[in-house]
Amino acid sequence: MDRDTLHRFLIENTDVRGVWVHLDSAWQKVLECREYPAPLREILGQAAAAVCLMSATIKFEGSLILQISGTGPVTLLVMQATSDGRIRGMAQWTGEPASEKLVDVFGEGRIVISILTEEDSDRYQGIVRLEGEDLAHCLQNYFEQSEQIPTRIHLAADHEMASGLLIQSLPSPDQQARYDTIDDDSWNHAVCLTDTIKKEELLKLDVETLLHRLFHDEDVRLSEPKRIHYECTCSQDRIEDMIRSLGKEEALSILEDEELIKINCDFCNTKYTLDAIDVERVFDRQISEGNQSLH
Repeated sequence: MDRDTLHRFLIENTDVRGVWVHLDSAWQKVLECREYPAPLREILGQAAAAVCLMSATIKFEGSLILQISGTGPVTLLVMQATSDGRIRGMAQWTGEPASEKLVDVFGEGRIVISILTEEDSDRYQGIVRLEGEDLAHCLQNYFEQSEQIPTRIHLAADHEMASGLLIQSLPSPDQQARYDTIDDDSWNHAVCLTDTIKKEELLKLDVETLLHRLFHDEDVRLSEPKRIHYECTCSQDRIEDMIRSLGKEEALSILEDEELIKINCDFCNTKYTLDAIDVERVFDRQISEGNQSLH
């Protein structure tokens, strides 16, 4: 099986397209950052697969962020995928959920989907209530309410891997109204076939075997694989930029009460520390860079 790989596919002679993703090392890297409770771990893995699937349905250069907030034991879950195949994610919790059911994990909550371009000049955000049996159903509700695109999603995760399958029905490019122009027969047929998929099949089968098992009577065109990998965007330089944004006076005032400025990355759990010498160096370099820009 291709590891940490995403494939787009198209069922020929229909308006049904799909995306398949399988995560191994990238998912393990997320888990290495924190010791998550088992029920939360499964949903976090599903979220990792989900953001990869959703980011593959749009053409953009930037990142797609899935954020779930709630009143239950898990108060926040954030998962991010970029257009070039990088993922990272985290969750915050106050207690261990009683089960994997969303109501036991998040209580009442909402899902926020944000799309950020690399230039940060364009931002899209969709918000829906956290409703449905599981995360896949919640995201299907999002597509139908916010995007008005018939979508079927299947997600699976365990402590070793995470995987997902998404299909969508789209009208012809020259048609405007989406639901009114859907090919119901081909869409309903594809839904019936994908609804037979089992968790073990989604986790264990490679893309060719899975799609053949589901659509062996159809002509399926498979795209070239896209590699997925884990990468957190935090760095010493970014931390120092944040300190500069505070201003030297504010940074030094923090050091009056604490020996060190301590900053912890919420995603990868990397800990950064700066002392008074570091702070002086940060602002001395800012002055030096400013002088150089004048020449």
